[in-house]
Amino acid sequence: MEADALPVELWQLILSYLKLPDLGRCSAVCRAWHEIVLSLDKTHWQQLCLGYLKHRHPNWPNHPDVEPWSWRETFKQHYLASKTWTKNMQDLESSNCLSLFRRRKGRRQLSVGTGGEFSSLRAALAAASPYDRLVLLPGMYEEQNEVLLNVPVEVVGQGMLGDVALLMSIDQHCPTARLCNILFLPSRFTSVLYKTTAGYVQFDNCAFKSGQLQIHAPGTCQVKFCTFNQSSIHLRNVALCILENCEFTSSANANVTIEGCPSSNHNWACKHMAMLAKSCAAPTEPSTAHCPGAEQDDLGESLLGPVRTCEIIVGEGRSSFLSDAGAQVLPGSVQEDAEFEENLWAAKEEEEEYLALDSNSSDSDLCSDDEEDAQAVFRVPCQTHSLSQTLADLADSRLQSNRLHDLQRDLKLKSLQQELQQDKEAQSLSNSLQGCIIRQCLFRDGKGGVFIYSRGQAKLEGNVFRNLTYAVRCIQNSKVVMLRNEIHHCKASGIFLRLSAGGLIADNNIHSNCEAGVDIRKGANPLVLCNKIHSGLRSGIVVAGNGKGIIRSNQIYGNKEAGIYILYNGNPAVSGNHIFQGLAAGIAVNENGRGQITGNIICENQWGGADIRHGGDPILRNNLISCGYSDGVVVGEHGMGFIEGNAIYGNRGCGVWMTSSSLPHVSNNQISHNSIYGVAVFCRKDDNGDQPHGQGQRGSENFQEEREGASWESYSIDEEEYPAAWHSVSVALVELNNISHNGAAGLHVKSNEPLNIFANIIHTNHDSGVAVLQSSQLTRITNNSISCNSRGGVLVEAECQVELRGNGIYENGSHGIISKGEGVIAENDIISNHRCGLQLLQAADMKVIKNRIQSFRDYGIVLFDEAKGLVQENIIFQGRSKKSILRPPANAEDYPWHHGCMLTNPPARPHIRGRPLEPHAVAGAQRVSNITTRVDGGCHNHGSIFCTVL
Repeated sequence: MEADALPVELWQLILSYLKLPDLGRCSAVCRAWHEIVLSLDKTHWQQLCLGYLKHRHPNWPNHPDVEPWSWRETFKQHYLASKTWTKNMQDLESSNCLSLFRRRKGRRQLSVGTGGEFSSLRAALAAASPYDRLVLLPGMYEEQNEVLLNVPVEVVGQGMLGDVALLMSIDQHCPTARLCNILFLPSRFTSVLYKTTAGYVQFDNCAFKSGQLQIHAPGTCQVKFCTFNQSSIHLRNVALCILENCEFTSSANANVTIEGCPSSNHNWACKHMAMLAKSCAAPTEPSTAHCPGAEQDDLGESLLGPVRTCEIIVGEGRSSFLSDAGAQVLPGSVQEDAEFEENLWAAKEEEEEYLALDSNSSDSDLCSDDEEDAQAVFRVPCQTHSLSQTLADLADSRLQSNRLHDLQRDLKLKSLQQELQQDKEAQSLSNSLQGCIIRQCLFRDGKGGVFIYSRGQAKLEGNVFRNLTYAVRCIQNSKVVMLRNEIHHCKASGIFLRLSAGGLIADNNIHSNCEAGVDIRKGANPLVLCNKIHSGLRSGIVVAGNGKGIIRSNQIYGNKEAGIYILYNGNPAVSGNHIFQGLAAGIAVNENGRGQITGNIICENQWGGADIRHGGDPILRNNLISCGYSDGVVVGEHGMGFIEGNAIYGNRGCGVWMTSSSLPHVSNNQISHNSIYGVAVFCRKDDNGDQPHGQGQRGSENFQEEREGASWESYSIDEEEYPAAWHSVSVALVELNNISHNGAAGLHVKSNEPLNIFANIIHTNHDSGVAVLQSSQLTRITNNSISCNSRGGVLVEAECQVELRGNGIYENGSHGIISKGEGVIAENDIISNHRCGLQLLQAADMKVIKNRIQSFRDYGIVLFDEAKGLVQENIIFQGRSKKSILRPPANAEDYPWHHGCMLTNPPARPHIRGRPLEPHAVAGAQRVSNITTRVDGGCHNHGSIFCTVL
């Protein structure tokens, strides 16, 4: 009958009554019938697949509610599973024909049990021929001694899973075997349920309780749709085996233990399993339909709660920088990176207008119309002053904005596919097929998931690990590849890597663990790419005890402690990550930790974006540190590091906060629009005894092994890789930074250690440019451009020691320099400030030499109270008021007086002859201190908003 003789719906109804063999025959009649058979996929094929007792749902146990892409293909795979255990069997050449005959023509089916041909499995095995099928009737089968499997057979339980139970230990000595629909229980004399040292064994739809499977090379196994209750698998030196769609529960130890380097002596089935692994590999891009990070509550809101928008006040306007950014990085957002970039671009275009208005208004906001003519005569032009052409570009507000946008664009989060295309090592690891492959399995409610040691290798794809003590532990030069797994609610860390372990951890969702999401120690060196690591009760990633690793393109957010915590000589490469909305610091580097931290977006963290202390000595370069609820960068007691090229923007505390006992090198950063100081240096020490409740003891326990054995492994540093460690300085250095539009002073100093401030642009801050409130040792302020700040250019309080040399101090809203301390003011240009050029007050004792000074409305130099010192060889330009010196010294008549003219010979300061740009740092102190705490308090109360280092 022609296919078009009846409606398609009627044909589908007719064919739905056919059994499998008849359906296959109809499919082969013609193309039209074949298409009709295929159209039954979600109806009749689904019924056939789920109707077989030995067939589980293809997405069991993780997503049994998700339909497969094809029920017919699923049924086909289930059906072929009963055939593949014999397909690739390699017999001797002389017996090939006999082997085929046995498999296809002479294969018998033997029934075992009450009413069957044999009463026991041992008796049936003794009478079985190769490739026979043994059907176990419902019942319990017990043997007092070990059962030897000497011939390749298939053992299948009849009825529902659990109707057939084996209380015995089976030792396989044949090349291949298959067991299906059987419950394995331990015998009285051993907990080993099944073992093989040579052959291939296939388990389908079996259950194992309170026992162990042992597979030793060259033996191998394939385990599918099985349940393990208080049971485990031990694999030793296996070349290749596959565990997929299995459920592991309530294990007292690790569910899967992988020991030893994969054997070079491959079993015959390895080639077959390698082809199977490649054909069934999970797609490179994760499915968004069931991404746990995309789950929402009943109200449709993200489980993380509402996202705080970061509003930054710029002059009289308000920009919305990163107000839309938070939605992009939240896991529940449907916005993509491209949309995120568009939002940032729009926000930055608005911000450019405000920046331009704000930076220009400070030059002329106090000038009335009747002063314009006077300015033409008396005002000294100083708009051309700059450090160099590069620093002049940085001073332009529009270029600052463009630079920030370019940095944001360069820091766009990469997908795993992009990472694999660029990183051949990661690509090679993701395609590797050695050791044990574990796919689509569920590990829950036990001690450990997968334990790999002694150079073992494993590949884990699409698994779920939940409510375990730990998910994966990889040690002793072993290698693990983890792709698209979900790891959550572990009682300790999710993933442990120790003792030179390595591998690839990519595209996983790691969340809600009691300790770190990923814990890297003792020389472990993994690739950690494109993961979501969030909502942990402690840190996202911990790198300690000479741990290394490459941490790249991850989203790390919502953790209660640091997003990334580096300590005890940990030295990772951290780049291209988005670290946001943490309840503590974004990145913490402590206890002699190092690391190269480059190109990350660190935003909206409760404490410092980056926190460095107690010998921490990282390279912090080209990061965007923005919108934090506290300071941008915190360099605490004995902290070091090379902090270069970062955009530190829009934080509610200071841009950079550091103690006088720290020795950082802060260079070439853009520090702007922070709510308090741009850079603040305080003399206050950390209080080691003030720890948060319950945290100090807990931290001591977790890191005890590192304290006791921190020197067990020597670690050499390449000078090119880590230059800061090779250029020691004894003084903290702040150089070549652009410090602008901050809510208080651009640079606030209250220190009891020497400090060098060199070649910075300190521009348009909402207080003084530089305020030195305490300086018991010399603070050198050299070759800086200090301009357009709301109050004075430089404020020096009593008893402070300061050297001001070669600076350009222009157009500030109050006095150019106010000094109550002692030191040297030499070779500066103090021009066009709105009040006096230089004031010496109280007991000031300064040497004022070779400066060029002009105030348009007030005195050039003023000496009040008991101020004294040497004032000579200065050039004073007369302003409109024609006031030059109030209380001039005895040799005042020797001063050259000038009306308005250009600053020539030399041109406007600052100007730099050769820029000493080598990185500076110092070797860290060797002591290992306890976890410390800083008391709450704003910077105006002489402390940091940052409260606690982890």
